[in-house]
Amino acid sequence: MLYYLFQWLDECGVPGAGMMSYTSFRSLMAIILALLISTIWGDRFINYLRSKQITETQRDATTDPFGEKKQGVPSMGGVIIIFAILIPCLLIGKLDNVYMLLMIITTVWLGVLGGADDYIKIFKRDKEGLHGKFKIIGQVGLGLIVGLTLYLSPQVVIRENIEITHPESGQVQVVHAAKEIKATQTPIPFVKSNNLDYADLTAWMGRHAQAAGWVLFVIVTILVVTAVSNGANLNDGMDGMAAGNSAIIGLALGILAYVSSHIDMAGYLNIMYVPGSEEIVVFALAFIGALIGFLWYNAYPAQVFMGDTGSLTIGGIIAVMAIVIHKELLIPILCGVFLMENLSVILQRGYYKAGKRKGRKQRLFKRTPIHDHFRTSMQLVEEGCSVVFTRPEKLFHEAKITVRFWIVTIVLAAITIITLKIR
Repeated sequence: MLYYLFQWLDECGVPGAGMMSYTSFRSLMAIILALLISTIWGDRFINYLRSKQITETQRDATTDPFGEKKQGVPSMGGVIIIFAILIPCLLIGKLDNVYMLLMIITTVWLGVLGGADDYIKIFKRDKEGLHGKFKIIGQVGLGLIVGLTLYLSPQVVIRENIEITHPESGQVQVVHAAKEIKATQTPIPFVKSNNLDYADLTAWMGRHAQAAGWVLFVIVTILVVTAVSNGANLNDGMDGMAAGNSAIIGLALGILAYVSSHIDMAGYLNIMYVPGSEEIVVFALAFIGALIGFLWYNAYPAQVFMGDTGSLTIGGIIAVMAIVIHKELLIPILCGVFLMENLSVILQRGYYKAGKRKGRKQRLFKRTPIHDHFRTSMQLVEEGCSVVFTRPEKLFHEAKITVRFWIVTIVLAAITIITLKIR
């Protein structure tokens, strides 16, 4: 809203009003505003949650070797993150930009979905929360909205990167096509001058190949949104874990969005140019500011938990940001920690069920998600249950596990960004 006010003031000749037209200025304003909202208002909101006894009721010290109790800590702190993201974006974002609108819809949609889950857990005293099938329906619904919007909106276009070799000098120059097109293309990590076009995978459908390519893109969008959202949800098991990892991932996505929205940088890195994606930079910095401010209270020992209100939301935001800037194939690298969390749960469940059919108790890990494996002793494992991976025998405090997971995410984020140059 302020963006349009300052635009009008600039047209009226007011000195300094033109600053709001610069993406860099708006992005820095977004991170500052989000940080202030999440720290200043966040403190008051936490006190409100405590006064209304909106607190954690499911966690206790029964499976914690350090005997640290989590009961009584305010939950649903994800509301702080959501408001700290939305307010700066509504104030200084371009609200006629399809990418910004998609990010706002994503934030609200998954915030409501996660909020419903937390409401059932806290107020209904049902530890299962919202039934899993309803979560999946909500995530699939968001994936459909995002995928179909990107397909139907005339604003969603790219300018393809093209290599030109000069015969006299042999030098290679990267230029971008003069015409903007709608395409289902995405760069393949580590591969130079080779964008994957989903329509190529459906070429066997002849004249319907392009439409089928978009259908495939929508399916991929649904899978990415569901997987990353659930991965972030599983990662939210230790103080500061999910918030710290997500802030690092958000920074990497902000950098990727910036180079994709800058035609000269896109040419230098030999990647496609995505007009209008500079608004993702503004959103990404608001996202980072909100998470850092929340981390002020969520770092060990946590004064508040984000709950599913926050974890489902931040996972979905990360997924949609990657999709709209055509970097979804980098998700397995960038969100490697979330991927490990998902895989550990899937493998553990499958291995346990396989043993159950044979009449024996067995596990791959002491506990899952995988971060819990590092703070669980064999004495806490179900009696008579065999465990494949028993190391490390030494247990780690959750604060150390959290910081080490952050370090892993920093390394993965660096590798993700480096892939652009390696191409």
